[in-house]
Parts: sequence; C-alpha cells; structure tokens
Amino acid sequence: MLTDLKIKNLPIPSKRQETPDGKIAGLYLITQPSGARSWALRYRADGLPRKLTIGSFPALGLGQARRKALEALGDVAGGKDPAKAKKAAREAARAERAADDRRVARVAELFVERYVKHNVGASWRAEVERYLKIEILPRIGAKRINDVTKHDILSILDAIVDRGSPVTANRVLAVLRKLFNWAADARGLILVSPCKGIDAPTAESSRDRVLDDDELRVAWAGFDSVGGPLAAIAKLLLLTGARSAEIAEARWTELDLAARTLTISKERSKNGVAHEIPLSDAAIRILNALPRIGEKKDGFLFTTTGAKPVSNLSRLREALRRAASERGGEDHPDVAPTLHDLRRTAASGMAGLGIAPHVVEAVLNHKSGTIRGVAAVYNRYNYAAEKRAALDAWSQRLDAIVNGADLSNIVAMKARG
Repeated sequence: MLTDLKIKNLPIPSKRQETPDGKIAGLYLITQPSGARSWALRYRADGLPRKLTIGSFPALGLGQARRKALEALGDVAGGKDPAKAKKAAREAARAERAADDRRVARVAELFVERYVKHNVGASWRAEVERYLKIEILPRIGAKRINDVTKHDILSILDAIVDRGSPVTANRVLAVLRKLFNWAADARGLILVSPCKGIDAPTAESSRDRVLDDDELRVAWAGFDSVGGPLAAIAKLLLLTGARSAEIAEARWTELDLAARTLTISKERSKNGVAHEIPLSDAAIRILNALPRIGEKKDGFLFTTTGAKPVSNLSRLREALRRAASERGGEDHPDVAPTLHDLRRTAASGMAGLGIAPHVVEAVLNHKSGTIRGVAAVYNRYNYAAEKRAALDAWSQRLDAIVNGADLSNIVAMKARG
C-alpha cells in the first residue's frame, strides 16, 4: 500500500511506470522518466476498460487522490462513466472557446489588431477603438457575430440619433460596415454583412456643415498632421470664428499680446468694419509658438518666406479630406469640412454655450444681424467684454472636446443689452 514516504522514495524509472495504491482498487500513481507524476483510476464501464486521469502529484496528494477515486467509483456503481463525462465536458469547453472566438467582442479585437492598426491613420484608428468601446460592444459585444441582425445594427444607430448625434451615427455605421465586411471577406466568419442595405442615418451637406465633437477631434488631429503655419491657422479659425483671410494674412503689428487681441483693420475686413478679436489662452499659446520670420516689423504672422503670407490653404482641406477618409474608408462619404465650416462650427459652439446671438455676431464681425435698422445706428457698444467671455468659454469647450479637459468651470459672461 502506498504511503507518503513510499511515494517520496520511489525511484525515477527509465520508462513510464504505474504503481498501484494497494488500498483503493484501480488507483495508480504514474511516474514518467521526466520525474512528473500523476494519479489515474482504472475501472470497467459497460463491460469495457476505462482510464480516468484524476490529477497531478504533488498538487493532488495521496489522501485527496483516494477520495476522488472513491467518488469516481461511486459514479461507476451508479451506472455512470466518469471518464466519458470528463471527455464530454472537455469537448464542451473547447466548443465554448470556439464560440467565444466568434463573439463580436473577440472579432472586434482581431479587427483592430489585424486590420485597423495596419490600414488606417492614427487619428481614425483611435476613433474606431473609441466607437467600438462606447457605442458598439456594450450593445452587441457578447453576441456571436453570425447572430447579429440588421435589427441590431439599426437599434445601435437609432439610439445614437435619438440622443441628438446623427452625424456620430453615420460614423458608427462606417465602423460597423468595415468590421462586418472584414469578418465576411477576410475571415469568412459570416456570409453577408448585417449592415447591407442600411443607409446613413442622416444626410450631410457642406453648405450648413457644423462639426460634431467626434469630427472636431479628428479635424484637430488632422491639423496636427499638417503642422507648421497651416495647423496654427486652422486652430485659430476654430478658436476665434474669424474668416480665413483675416487670420492667414494677419501681421505682427495687428497682434497685441499684452492686450490679448488681434485687430483686423477695416481695410482687411470683409465688411469694411475694423474688428478686434479677443484671444483666449489657447490662442495666445499658438501665437507665442510662432517663429518670427523676416525683419519687417509689419511682417506676416503666418509665412515661410517673410515676404508673403502662406497661400496654400487648400492643404488644410486636403488634410481634412484624408482624415475623413481614414474615419470611414470607402464606405464614408466625402464630408471633409471646409475652412468656412470651421467658422460656422465656432459660431454654433458659442450658441450652444448660451452666448447671446448678437454677441456671437459681434465675435464674427457680422455687419447686419440681430441688431438692425435704427438700433444698429445708435448701438455703438462693441461688446468687447462679452466677446472675450464668449471666446474664452468656447476655447474651454473646444479644449474639453479635443483634449478631455474639465468643463465644470466654463462660465459665459452675461451680455449687455
């Protein structure tokens, strides 16, 4: 009969060796030439010999092995086959693991690792991962990919539209299309994408285009990809709501860093009215980082030669077009924002913060608008304080969108009548 001492003194054999317990019929200690040891139980079920591996030694000691052997023999006496049951459980676990590999969450993980990281730009890659984490996987991540239906896709999109983010729903649909097309074409996990036949939840037009939070993040990253004076111009357009020429052709003599203003002369202003632009902290940081090129005191802020301002603003549009393409690939429409869309987005953003319409118009230097007729003739107040408060609030809001800053301290100044 085996004892702990006998087991300890068993020599390492030159070939596999089975040592019977001697107390529990059919229980053996198996010793391999490598020194590894395990417990096995031999018995008969349905007239056939069976072998059940109980566990490894010393993880499973002699006393524990005997108890497990007795439990198994009790099952045999009751007409069960413990070895057969163990094999069935192992096969079921294997099938479950295979099923897990087909769950949307696992397929999405592979999609990012195998496709997204190698085929799209960094900005859109980050957005894909964010949309998967926030919008998609919480709803269908646990489903097997072949069980996802068109109804599931529409439910995701409807929920996003219903909360007031139809453009985001368009972007999420683009991600879903890419994911399921990849699962079908590259992996053969499904035959047909459940996104087939689903139209974008909302139409997008450049004439009234306002960038949503997701698009602002990607646009900002698109500016960074261009770099240099063009990136600074684009960011200032968003921060100030100014016209593109007013920023791109600005001169050092128009900039007063101490007063934190950029003054557009009436000669350069589109409507012939001089326009003072208050500068937020973010705008000041951008302007402070500009290199001084050229010796002229009235030289251009944004220049590469010192003799003339940068003029290839179309590169910004191209960068945004690339960013939009990266966001949605071939399934995504060309909805890259124009420079005027940046101005419109700034105006809409301020309005969304509760800034009074006439203050927003003052920020934009609109000659006509909310205050018209006789009121416009007699109202000569320039709303300088209100403009600064509005642009400061919008700057903080923009920072929260693109950098995840805190929104709790944003307070817009109440406008004077």
